[in-house]
Amino acid sequence: MLENLKNELDSLRPGRTTEAGATRRTAIMAALGVGYAATAMPIMAQTAISTPADGLVTGSEIYDVAGESVPFYYAAPADKTDLPIVLVVQEIFGVHEYIADTCRRFAKAGYLAIAPDLYARQGDASQYTDIGKLLAEVVSKVPDEQVMADLDGALAWAADNGGNTKKVAVTGFCWGGRITWLYAAHNKDVKAGVAWYGRLVGTPSELTPKNPIDLAESLNAPVLGLYGAKDTGIPVTTVNDMKKALAAAGKKGNKAAKGSQFVVYPEAGHAFHADYRPSYRAKEAADGFKRTLAWFKAKGVV
Repeated sequence: MLENLKNELDSLRPGRTTEAGATRRTAIMAALGVGYAATAMPIMAQTAISTPADGLVTGSEIYDVAGESVPFYYAAPADKTDLPIVLVVQEIFGVHEYIADTCRRFAKAGYLAIAPDLYARQGDASQYTDIGKLLAEVVSKVPDEQVMADLDGALAWAADNGGNTKKVAVTGFCWGGRITWLYAAHNKDVKAGVAWYGRLVGTPSELTPKNPIDLAESLNAPVLGLYGAKDTGIPVTTVNDMKKALAAAGKKGNKAAKGSQFVVYPEAGHAFHADYRPSYRAKEAADGFKRTLAWFKAKGVV
């Protein structure tokens, strides 16, 4: 897969691309979104969804942000322009087959879906077999500021490749669920967000100075939070705390905070949308995706 991605991307930065670099670039593009991250094994093949790419244009590319290369996977309806855009933010395992398939699902619904590899500068998540090392060596070293800029870069690419930046949505899973809240507060072009079981509270750090609960008053777009009552890592008490923060922000005049909502599934735990994992709950996942599309439509993304 994306072995030694950080070093490979270094050779692809502006002014550094050689013939060998171009060959490596081709390899990276072909590998992103192919197969499942090693940390996520074993795969529940009997429930893993595979969305065909017929009628779609799909692939991997690289865009640059402040001289750094960001690889990404995308999917969109073929031969169409002026498409609504959805940024699909990865779980902790990076941009692997599950995230690519989710992009294709959105493309089937008429979106230009983009999933940037937001760990690219820190390391190659696909090669880790130990989740503790992945968290310590890669995930914990990713600054929120970098992530916000990289997502902005995805929108810039979309604007030049058939996307309508007046119709922007963001959604994310687990690690990406938290980022969804943050990006809805960061970018004024976002019309709607859907956060799947993303952490809402936490101890601030230099790289992650604020959490969603700290940004309730700063939301630019309403967010639908999809959470599981049996999620031991994200207690329902933190969902309730976020509801209070949003209500307070709404009373102060923040329409996005006032318009945000939660759905808490009583029998679901964490990662209930991840169809390739034992945590998958088909009924709740299908309902959540249906709600996601309806939420985006209701908020003017389509």
